[in-house]
Amino acid sequence: MTTSDGSRYSEIDITVPHPARRYNYWLGGKDNFKADRDSGDAIAAVFPGIRTAAMENRRYLRRVVDHLARAGIRQFLDIGTGIPGPYNTHEVAQAVDPAARVVYVDNDPLVVVHARALLTGTKEGATGYLEADLRDPRSILNAPELTSVLDLDQPVALLLIAVLHFVGDGDDPYGVVETLRDRLAPGSYLALSHSTWDVMPPEAVERLRPLAAAGPVPFVPRTRAEVARFVDGMTLVEPGITLVHHWHADEEGPPEAEVATYGVVAGPT
Repeated sequence: MTTSDGSRYSEIDITVPHPARRYNYWLGGKDNFKADRDSGDAIAAVFPGIRTAAMENRRYLRRVVDHLARAGIRQFLDIGTGIPGPYNTHEVAQAVDPAARVVYVDNDPLVVVHARALLTGTKEGATGYLEADLRDPRSILNAPELTSVLDLDQPVALLLIAVLHFVGDGDDPYGVVETLRDRLAPGSYLALSHSTWDVMPPEAVERLRPLAAAGPVPFVPRTRAEVARFVDGMTLVEPGITLVHHWHADEEGPPEAEVATYGVVAGPT
């Protein structure tokens, strides 16, 4: 299928739940389908805090982008961006510097369709949109949709927000991140968030295990030590690896078990 500007995107399968559309549902959005809502409700039935976790993750994204923009980063590569919602990366970055440049990447064609229609930035800056899969990082790095907007020889903030837990161990998640990290110029940062069961009651974990294993997309929560491997050898921005609602937050926020998502910012590389 071809868009009005001549670019191509994949067909949208509304019968299979997709993480980006399910996340949109949890955030109160309308860009989702019955399969996404059914899947989201099934998860919420055993983890009632999932909507809190989704919103706290989104707030974390805003704080991260604002922090890095104020630290001087002017280029952002947002992989697994999801459907446009509150605190979109280019809005936060360009509020600090209108010349900031952002490329959004997602493997759901609906995300790209909505991004092209809704994510318009400043005249001074630039935004780009790419339908691609994190599990194929070289296709992202070499895509003209990326290289026409971002200069990878200059510092970039690589954002992997709530996406790595959808990369199963069989798809070499650490190798994927290493490939992306290796292409970043000196002075770049990596920011990520990742679901965990470390802070959840054992009975909740046992109820969630079948749902995590049953979906068409793998869901692999990881421990703090496993999350730390993604930023091995990098300098961690304070407070290091923490739950997302504690990262540079002004208030304590909800109980940790309702958030159950680690966040970390590391660099410069």
